[in-house]
This record gives sequence, C-alpha cells and structure tokens, in this order.
Amino acid sequence: MLRQGKWQLSEVEGLRLSEIDEQVISGLTVSIDRDLCVGFGDCIDLGGDGDVFEFDEEGIAVFRDRAGLPEIDQEAFLDACRACPVDAIIVLDGEGEQVAP
Repeated sequence: MLRQGKWQLSEVEGLRLSEIDEQVISGLTVSIDRDLCVGFGDCIDLGGDGDVFEFDEEGIAVFRDRAGLPEIDQEAFLDACRACPVDAIIVLDGEGEQVAP
C-alpha cells in the first residue's frame, strides 16, 4: 500500500481503500467519514474564520486547503465538528482522547 494525499490507495489499481479523510489541524486529529457524510453543511456553516471544510464535487465535506489561512479558533472549530447531525466528523486531541462528537 502507499499513501497518496489523504487517501490510502492500492498500489496495483490506484483504488481508494478507505472513505476516511484525515488531517491534523492545530494539534487535533480530525477524520471525516465520507460514507457517513450526507452533506448537511453544518460543519461548513459553523466553521467560522477557520474555513476548515468545504464541499467536494459530490456534495461531501472535505478539508479545505489551509495554506495561507489564519489559525483556527479551536472551540469554534470543535463546535462545528460536533454540529454534524450524522457524526461523520471525529476529533481526537493530542493524547488520542475523542473530543468530538
């Protein structure tokens, strides 16, 4: 297996093996389960100035490219993650404890 971007891919066919998109943001490990996300957009609406999430072409939440963007307000960000009505966003703190949802 190899790692390409945020997705785990098969070496032979280049197929996505996981529907989990994961990034570390301000010391928090954040995962979006693309199988659970139905595109309500609460995470985007409540994201505030951090603008961490956006919709992809399928209407599913993905991480926005954060290059050049201001640091996030961690509490506002956690509120946005907790607002997901289907709990498609999981957040772990630096010690691996789940802090959202």
